[in-house]
Amino acid sequence: MTTLAKDTPRTWEIGERNEFPVIATDIIYEGAAVGLVDATGHARPLTSADKFGGFAEKKADNSSGSAADIKVRTVKKGSAVLAVTGAVITDVDNPVYATDDDTFTFSPAGGVFIGFARRFVSAGYMVVEFNAGVTKDPWAGYTKEAVAAATLTVDVQDAGKLFCVSVDCTITLPATAVAVTAAFLCVGAFGTAQITLSPVADDKIMGPNIAGANSKDLVNTKATARRGDFCILRFGHTDGPVVEGLNGTWLTET
Repeated sequence: MTTLAKDTPRTWEIGERNEFPVIATDIIYEGAAVGLVDATGHARPLTSADKFGGFAEKKADNSSGSAADIKVRTVKKGSAVLAVTGAVITDVDNPVYATDDDTFTFSPAGGVFIGFARRFVSAGYMVVEFNAGVTKDPWAGYTKEAVAAATLTVDVQDAGKLFCVSVDCTITLPATAVAVTAAFLCVGAFGTAQITLSPVADDKIMGPNIAGANSKDLVNTKATARRGDFCILRFGHTDGPVVEGLNGTWLTET
């Protein structure tokens, strides 16, 4: 290991700004969510395949240029009022995702993590706190899948998935012999979506303060269901699925 033997002045960056080279023949408009292309590191109007790099402080017009001819200056940390699809007053503290440079949602499926909703402004608008490259997606590591159907059957190919449920849905769980872990997340607004986890015959769902009962469902009751309620289940126990994480009001079917 080599330690310094003389003063070594650094180039310090002050404030909450950053700069990135822009892809060829494109324009990033002021206020756009900026995406960073995985393969090149270049910036562009965000797509669902990118990493979030902050919000464009002003327009960066590289419409007639080659890659990296200009840079876009971004606000990398702060809070901004954003139009978030379906936002209501009960959505404070929920994670927010972007599907393009100006479309924001609470569903992780098909989106890029931006930050967290910190204050309700009005119907469909939230103050969103962000810190690009620092704040982490609470659902990172899962394969996300949107669920907008009344029924769903889970099998071994669903191992490691996060099911983002936006409507009333009854989910048929795999048999005990199928050793997988999956998560079920309510992305519907307060009181609009009920998740029913239904074990196969003679299996029971067990977990923290959940004794379970054979062939009985575990239900995220609709009347109290809110966006952000979740249940993480691990399968493979001889008696049935085991709850590894839980948020919200979940009751065993009577």
